[in-house]
Amino acid sequence: MADKSKKTAAKSKKKSENSVDAKDSNTPMPLFYQKPIPLDAKEHVDLGLKKNFGLNFTREVNAVPINMIEMPQICHFYPIGFSPDKMATPVAIIGLRDNENLFLDKKGHWEPDTYIPAYIRRYPFIFSEAPGTDQLALCIDVHKDIIEAKGDQPFFDKDSKPTQLAQNALEFCKSYHAAAQQTLQFSQALNDSGILVERQAEINIGDGKKINFAGFRIIDEKKLAELDEAIFLDWRKKGWIPFLYAHLFSGAQWQRLTQLLNKKMK
Repeated sequence: MADKSKKTAAKSKKKSENSVDAKDSNTPMPLFYQKPIPLDAKEHVDLGLKKNFGLNFTREVNAVPINMIEMPQICHFYPIGFSPDKMATPVAIIGLRDNENLFLDKKGHWEPDTYIPAYIRRYPFIFSEAPGTDQLALCIDVHKDIIEAKGDQPFFDKDSKPTQLAQNALEFCKSYHAAAQQTLQFSQALNDSGILVERQAEINIGDGKKINFAGFRIIDEKKLAELDEAIFLDWRKKGWIPFLYAHLFSGAQWQRLTQLLNKKMK
């Protein structure tokens, strides 16, 4: 399925895990995705999405990318950090140890009454750059635990037209793509401003044990207060100020992660 959205900032999109490059098999896959392929009415007329395939695909990660517009919601549930590279991708931190998602229980259920980041909700769909065109194609990750033949949730009907499921997925990916493009600009501006600093969180987990969590950056409040007035006014005009403070407020959620870890260890 192709979308008429034009390609913009293609290189940045790949780095931000907003889409995959259908022309380059050597491009590293975005988080969670193994083999995304463009949905095709002729080739995939019998394919569909498995019902209630769950969130087990998130079990072994401790951070996921988020979009700027999510940050006011994210800050109530997860600490927000920024990746240490030049992309400064905002991430929701969901675990304190390697290969561990503290918000997923043994049965694959997410922590109750907790916002789930859009990056997770988008899976297994994603956009790819359609070869030879300026359009984006809707892809599905080919995984035996995700898709099935002749199931109850097909991607196409008997007339080879997209079902409501496929149409909803396309609309969600379009919205996600637009938000991701805004986030790229926001992240780049933060990185260039110099207000992001590397941090290491030291977590007390009881019995005198501690965990050191590193590999992320945060906004330095002192540097933010000293930010050039022209830059601050420009950010205010762009509507970015609330997202800066959402990040700062999210620091309170480190305590929640500590509580979830202690609960799991017990």
